Amino acid sequence: MRVETERKMKRWREQRWLLDQVIQSRGLDWDQGRTAKILRNCGPGVEGDVREISRRVQKFTDIPREFSRAAQRREELAREAEKAGHEVEAREHYYIAAIFYTNAMWAVYEDGNAKRIAWGEKKRACYDKFIRFAGRPIERVALPYQGKSIEALLHLPPRMKPGEKVPAVLYIPGMDGVKEDNPIYGDPFLERGIALLAIDGPGQGETRAGGIKCTAANYEDAGKLACDYLAKRPEIDANRLAIMGSSMGSYWGPRVAAAEPRFKALAVSGVCVEPSQYTIFNTASPTFKMNYMYMSGYDDEAAFDEFAKTLTLKEAAPKIACPYLIVAGEDDELCPIEFVYQLMDEVRSPKVLVVYEGEKHSIRNPRSRTLIVDWLTDRLQGKPFKPEKIYVELSGKEVHTPW
Repeated sequence: MRVETERKMKRWREQRWLLDQVIQSRGLDWDQGRTAKILRNCGPGVEGDVREISRRVQKFTDIPREFSRAAQRREELAREAEKAGHEVEAREHYYIAAIFYTNAMWAVYEDGNAKRIAWGEKKRACYDKFIRFAGRPIERVALPYQGKSIEALLHLPPRMKPGEKVPAVLYIPGMDGVKEDNPIYGDPFLERGIALLAIDGPGQGETRAGGIKCTAANYEDAGKLACDYLAKRPEIDANRLAIMGSSMGSYWGPRVAAAEPRFKALAVSGVCVEPSQYTIFNTASPTFKMNYMYMSGYDDEAAFDEFAKTLTLKEAAPKIACPYLIVAGEDDELCPIEFVYQLMDEVRSPKVLVVYEGEKHSIRNPRSRTLIVDWLTDRLQGKPFKPEKIYVELSGKEVHTPW
């Protein structure tokens, strides 16, 4: 990144040396469960790559270099496999290359960076190849918005019958996530016969690269456009639409649900619901604030701090009408759990709160993801449920309390 980019944020300037020391001692997962997500999405075949990248990354500036190096190697292997007619092998290499290019881009928070632009083009090209060889329907979607476009990917369940209409979930990734974050195999929604529209909302991925920055509320516009698009698709049942959000998607998701009543359910995890997002921007890794400044287009930190004060769900919470599930870690380091309870007290719709004892932002309990998927599936099937608070102890014991 340019020197002026690195200097625009006070804590980045003051703690950069400390950030590098933490990365050296903690590895790639110093700020969140990055390697676990890569392994979940790419499969066990990528474990060696991740181990080697982790070994070579000793400071922040190593991240883009080592991920792009690994991505280039996977892209070369993909071309070799494609040339040999081995489409299944090629698809895996192309997908992994796209994910690695995404991780290389993540550590560059500025417009006009030649390497970031080149990696973005390579990521798109590799993912296009994955789509070609995926063996299931995946379509690129561009939602027109203010003379630009919001980019998304529509995944349809395989083996759909002619004339069949299926429910759909709008997936909203976090501030460090992108629409390509869905697993190469075994997507839990597709396996349940549910379509998935994964979106790069304002400030994210290709949408940000195309010039659309995030404001406090324009994810609501993106959600409405996504809803309009899904409702017009002949394969989608417009009466069975839901939202799943992760991390900062837990802030954007409720705003979308409050503004768009056609969504019938909302489920989020890895919470970022604190008013003004004080903790994630001021006490967590400085990468979070640096990234959000880029996403929202701020170079002046004082101006961004004023903008951050508008990031609140206070007005949106009472307007949510659909069933609402939050899955949170009790010790989330990016959002104190007290703000989750405060938010849920303001929500008037039927709601469930699941809190895992001792868990942080990246919840390690593998059942938490399945819980969200099954809960949304049940809501889309019209099954009744009991509004309650569920506290999951370290032993696995669940303590259920009514609202």
